[in-house]
Amino acid sequence: MEADRKPITGNCNMAGLKPAMLDLPYPPIQVRCRNQGYADLLSFDYCGGVSELSAITQYINNENRLCQENCHLARTILEIAIAEMMHLQKLGELIQLLGGEVDFNAKRPDGKQTMWTPACLALSQNAKKMLCADIEAEKEAIAQYRAHICKISDEYVNAVLRRIIRDEEYHIILLQALLEELSA
Repeated sequence: MEADRKPITGNCNMAGLKPAMLDLPYPPIQVRCRNQGYADLLSFDYCGGVSELSAITQYINNENRLCQENCHLARTILEIAIAEMMHLQKLGELIQLLGGEVDFNAKRPDGKQTMWTPACLALSQNAKKMLCADIEAEKEAIAQYRAHICKISDEYVNAVLRRIIRDEEYHIILLQALLEELSA
């Protein structure tokens, strides 16, 4: 009797997705010299409470929750998540070049470490609340990147951070457009 039933399938096709990034080149991934302090700062961007790891996880969770009810919204969110994955990769590479270790610990100047946890995420069942939380997280990431640029005196690292900020600003535009579509 079970064999006669049709399987339950999803109706949202994720084929052909591309990262939601500006069509601008990234600067080369290089550093002036090893600097553990800079690597530690970037560890917050990599896996702190406000981080690329948090963004990826939150976007994937939101996409999973939305894909059956709003495929267009879910596809765009997944495209943003893919861009965040690329940011995470670039930050990991910079951390390594600076002499740091890529793991899931944000390293504070006092030597203490904070391990990434899902408690960093803002999860909601409501699409509008998801988008508002995503917009706020993007704004927080931009502010954190700008603060780190002020503390880092390596033009190579800062060039990459400035380029990441451009994508994050683009994500806000995309998310605001999706929020307007939902409100219409």
